[in-house]
Amino acid sequence: MLLRRFLVLQSLLLWQGGFLFYALVVVPVGTDLLGSATAQGIVTARVTLWLNRIGWFALAFCAMDALATAPRRRIRFWLVVLATIVNGLLTFWLHGELSGRLDFDEHRLRERDGFYSLHRWYLLLSTIQWLAMVVYSLATLSAWRAHDGHPGAALRWLFNRK
Repeated sequence: MLLRRFLVLQSLLLWQGGFLFYALVVVPVGTDLLGSATAQGIVTARVTLWLNRIGWFALAFCAMDALATAPRRRIRFWLVVLATIVNGLLTFWLHGELSGRLDFDEHRLRERDGFYSLHRWYLLLSTIQWLAMVVYSLATLSAWRAHDGHPGAALRWLFNRK
């Protein structure tokens, strides 16, 4: 049980923490240093491919943990995991579409038509995925706490009640 929880926690920290750090720090700094959003996009295309791969491993650990969750909670966990998988498939497809419009050798946008519209969808879906996993993380901590014998105190810290 401890190893399962450790793997879930570490994979979510790597995936979701990496996503947040990349979005908040690396993209703005990279755009500033490289001088254009297109140049940063070349870097982002490669990095987000790795973030997506890490996400699939994290989802596998989340699914494994959902199987071990109490039956009354299991359906909610599976709904989030399945919704995130569908979202992940869409972002994976969009990633391919966006990458196909980039010229990696020339560091430029090969095809402008529809690129920014697709990119907005990619950002929206990625943000929804991140938010879903934040909710999943809170629910997982609550479930673990309840399993360990603290059902009434599961999320009390969040609301600062005694």
